[in-house]
Amino acid sequence: MKKIICKKEYDTETATLIKKYTYSYFGDPAGYEENLYQTPAGLYFLHVQGGENSPYATEDILRMAKAKVNEWLDQH
Repeated sequence: MKKIICKKEYDTETATLIKKYTYSYFGDPAGYEENLYQTPAGLYFLHVQGGENSPYATEDILRMAKAKVNEWLDQH
């Protein structure tokens, strides 16, 4: 997936996957995935997707500040 946010490109095809987090099981309406990536330019983002009752009912890319990356890693 590719998305432009604030004139910067975030692309799962060209970025490096750092960590994958899965909540629940495949097919669970409340289940979801959060995948942390780093772009070649050093930017971080989450690629998210999930079931209809999850926080990520629609596949999306969410940019992430470097200051939040370690916090996210510690929680997952």
